[in-house]
Amino acid sequence: MTVAGDVVLQVEDLHKSFGSTEVLKGIDLSVRRGERIAILGSSGSGKSTLLRCLNVLEMPTRGRLILDGEAVGKPAAGGGTRYREAELNRLRARVGMVFQQFNLFPHMTALENVMEGPLSVLGRSRAEARRTAQRHLERVGLGGKAEAHPARLSGGQQQRVAIARALAMDPEVLLFDEPTSSLDPELVGEVLGVINDLSEDGRTMLLVTHELGFAYHFATRILFLHEGRILEDGPPEQVLKSPREERTRRFLDRFTAFRF
Repeated sequence: MTVAGDVVLQVEDLHKSFGSTEVLKGIDLSVRRGERIAILGSSGSGKSTLLRCLNVLEMPTRGRLILDGEAVGKPAAGGGTRYREAELNRLRARVGMVFQQFNLFPHMTALENVMEGPLSVLGRSRAEARRTAQRHLERVGLGGKAEAHPARLSGGQQQRVAIARALAMDPEVLLFDEPTSSLDPELVGEVLGVINDLSEDGRTMLLVTHELGFAYHFATRILFLHEGRILEDGPPEQVLKSPREERTRRFLDRFTAFRF
């Protein structure tokens, strides 16, 4: 039996290289159920790569993922880890992802986009998938847009459909990879508002963002990545107001508009 505060996702010595370029250089991380973790860092620090490795959209070069106490994958001959396709599908259903780009199917309505995962991955009946999709569209404030195609929705509305799509899989962990970076400034608030509302459900969430003010109020914990390593890890009050590392201070100094 798992309860709030249990470790739901654990990462041990995670490395990721693209050719000769090592992007992640040994990440160790334990995520407890109900934690809201904001991940900060400069461009190229490995933030998005880390998220993509957590649900194996990128195959880790080395290291181990443990979800609910069970290791994901099997050791492969010659090092690394071997993942079976069925295992990856189960993992990605349990560790959901919301991307920078909305990645909606343009030929499907908002409702159909949200239904697709429960139908094709979870094997739900069409009636059940429809009920689930409608409920989650209402959860993100788009109950009235169920029959609209993505081209008829604003960027903020499309991202909210993408969030509803992730929620429809009932994930244990929800990952957000800079979910507002593709939005016009006036649309950022509506997406951040939905994410903040979801935090009231006690969901486990990891969010890559440059919105420092939001991170300060949203997160229970902040990670600062630098050159593929976690340089700072602590509560928002400590990391954003009194960072221990000079590199973190230099990063925060660039955000002159950020005030507590």
